[in-house]
Amino acid sequence: MSNEKVHPENNAAEPSTEMPEGTHLNADMSEDELLAALGKQANEVLGVNDFEEGVEGEGFSNPLEALAAENSRQEEEIAGLKDQVLRAAAEMENLRRRTQKDVADARAFSISGFARDMLGVSDNLRRALDHVEEADKNQPGLKTLIEGVEMTERELLNNLEKNGVKKIEPKGEKFDPNFHQAMFEIPNTEVPNNTVMEVVQVGFIIGERVLRPAMVGVSKGGPKAVTPTE
Repeated sequence: MSNEKVHPENNAAEPSTEMPEGTHLNADMSEDELLAALGKQANEVLGVNDFEEGVEGEGFSNPLEALAAENSRQEEEIAGLKDQVLRAAAEMENLRRRTQKDVADARAFSISGFARDMLGVSDNLRRALDHVEEADKNQPGLKTLIEGVEMTERELLNNLEKNGVKKIEPKGEKFDPNFHQAMFEIPNTEVPNNTVMEVVQVGFIIGERVLRPAMVGVSKGGPKAVTPTE
């Protein structure tokens, strides 16, 4: 019987250094072959079929190349998402500004109908004053009445102006079809052509909109109006 002692630790199983099935490495491999084999080994260990997933039409034997391609794809995706967020933010800002403008317009023009009706009252007051003869204005009975009518007209116009309704009195100004309505022409060679010579009925604006254009008579036959230069 042998006296040789058996050491249990000698029989312990050593860690396996075998490559996964289908992967073979040897010292004769070139660098490219070695990288390819390592890439295949990494695929088998991680359970990935191949590195070309997500990269159409192009496979990668080098895992670093595959990671770089995937990183590039993700950066492009992030850039696209950032662009979408910026576009959405810009659209929201435009919507906010449009809403603010709509609200401001609604406040400014909500009384347009009422203001237009009040212009008729103002016109009647002015007609009453214009039909009073100059000699009659000093009569004791009429003087007080005339002053009362003038105060009423003035108070009405002041209250309209407080609510954004302003009078257009363009006499002496160049005719502007956006704010004036020409009723007739007045021959005059001494003033520039298309100058407002007479105002038949004053106009009114509310905010930047014309509530009623001024009815005017314009000059004809004079020199051409010179456009002012900066």
